[in-house]
Amino acid sequence: MAERRDAVEEETDESVDLYDISTWEERTSLDGLAVALYRLLAWSARFVVVASAFLILLGIGGLAALTDLQTSVLTLLSAIPALGLAAYVYYSDVTTGEPLSLLVATFMLGVLTASFAAVVNSLLGPMFRSIAVVGSVLFFFLVVAPIEETVKLLAVRLYAYRSSRFDAVVDGAVYGAMAGLGFATIENSLYIAQQLGENVDFGLGLIGAGNGIAVVRALAGPGHVIYSAFAGYYLGLAKFNREDAGPIVIKGLIIAAFIHATYNSTVGVASGAIAAITGLPGIVAFIVYIVVYDGFFALLLFRKIRRYTKAYRAAHESDRDVDRVVRSETTEFE
Repeated sequence: MAERRDAVEEETDESVDLYDISTWEERTSLDGLAVALYRLLAWSARFVVVASAFLILLGIGGLAALTDLQTSVLTLLSAIPALGLAAYVYYSDVTTGEPLSLLVATFMLGVLTASFAAVVNSLLGPMFRSIAVVGSVLFFFLVVAPIEETVKLLAVRLYAYRSSRFDAVVDGAVYGAMAGLGFATIENSLYIAQQLGENVDFGLGLIGAGNGIAVVRALAGPGHVIYSAFAGYYLGLAKFNREDAGPIVIKGLIIAAFIHATYNSTVGVASGAIAAITGLPGIVAFIVYIVVYDGFFALLLFRKIRRYTKAYRAAHESDRDVDRVVRSETTEFE
């Protein structure tokens, strides 16, 4: 869809100056002031969002959890599978490599924006859980998954999205995966700190209990990477299709939230059914279900990225063919 133009601009010759009539550009000192104020307000809004997220994270004990030795060690262990998956998404990007500074910034913003989800979930959780039978399912589909996927996408939108290095659709999946990794890291850290604070002291007791905690949280991490990589891909698609950007972003969030909420709603029942049917221990059945569930959607994600990769290579191969023809014709007629 072509960019819409005013009726005056459409019917007027390009040589006619339509500044402040139907077109606009920065010309006067007042224009410059307006541009400067807009940029200041935009920067201030991002600063307020990040500062608010930091203060909330501080208030819920996130920084304390990350800086505690035993918690941070177990958090690192629990994040390894998610980190591996995020790295795979990164290396599957066929376009120019993303700078480390943007990747780290997106990871950190994923950590910070998770605090918004924590507040919303804690405020609305009791209300939904009071609804018999379907309360938890409604909570997952209407609150947890949409809010968490939105704040992870916000982590991408605040910084990486605005960079000129975000120059391909598939970059959205890379930065979405990094935001998911940051979210999973702080979520794991808070959960582990809570569990350790209840009944585990640093020492031999931590080894056995800690391993169990790390294993359980490690299984949750890759899911966050997968969900937000899907949403991030559509954010990238929206960046290069601005006329339909809103619906495209919403589509990505719907996909990510649906996968997320379905996992939350089914993991307990499905793993219990697997244990009952196969006789496997509960934790093993839990692992089996998560591996199958996450594996299926990871495969769909990688297929989407491979489709982009094939299209990218085909387009660039066509460009190289044209260049070879041009060079050949130039040589022939020189």
